[in-house]
Amino acid sequence: MNMYIERIGQGPDLVLLHGWGLNGAVWQEIVPLLQPYYRLHLVDLPGFGYSRDVIMPDSRLATWSETVLAELPARFDLLGWSMGGLIALRMALDHPSRINRLILTGSSPCFLRQDNWPGIHPDVLSGFNCALQQNPRKTIERFLAIQSMGSESVKEDVKRLKSWLQQRPDAAPAALSAGLALLSSVDLRTELSQLRCPVLGIYGRQDSLVPAAAVDPIEKLITGSRSVVFAQAAHAPFISHPQQFSEALRQFLEQNEIQRD
Repeated sequence: MNMYIERIGQGPDLVLLHGWGLNGAVWQEIVPLLQPYYRLHLVDLPGFGYSRDVIMPDSRLATWSETVLAELPARFDLLGWSMGGLIALRMALDHPSRINRLILTGSSPCFLRQDNWPGIHPDVLSGFNCALQQNPRKTIERFLAIQSMGSESVKEDVKRLKSWLQQRPDAAPAALSAGLALLSSVDLRTELSQLRCPVLGIYGRQDSLVPAAAVDPIEKLITGSRSVVFAQAAHAPFISHPQQFSEALRQFLEQNEIQRD
């Protein structure tokens, strides 16, 4: 079975990868702002949304990356949110000739808190994993609430996230567990210096999953990258601040010519 990818708009190809527990409907706030300029590829990752029945041979990050890449254009710009950012990083590292420019939002090369590295406390992720076995839907809704905490439009953000989640089939339990495993175990920090494409990070200062304190360390690991931090946004700035988010993305793409070998 092929993955579900919604394609909208005209122009250069821009692929969007959603985060854990969600699906491609999560981009609805920015689609109208971007589709006049780009050919958008809104991916439902394997096991999520309309790709619920797509089964991968294993749950390694590289397998997620290769499975998605097999159904994408020859070359494209790439936007990854949260867990989708990990997949986007793996893709850009393994296939530099395919990725023109990379935008990461609410994402980190290492989500887990480490010595001298801001991130999610291990107990939080292990707690989600335990709760997931008992009540997947309730666990996802709790995760949505945590993502939105601190946003100036927190109630509206959570309401929209829940609405988009319900528009498509529930995620497969195996995909939810595999996604949490990525967030708990992947650490790409030592590989970031190998990135060859221009990189933009868009963050929310109120994000409790990718703390603002991680922004500078991430930027230092990616040569030539730049970051934008929205003071009143949390983990999903493209939902709480769609206009500013779209403007930052478009400005970045316009200012960075496509790198060709």
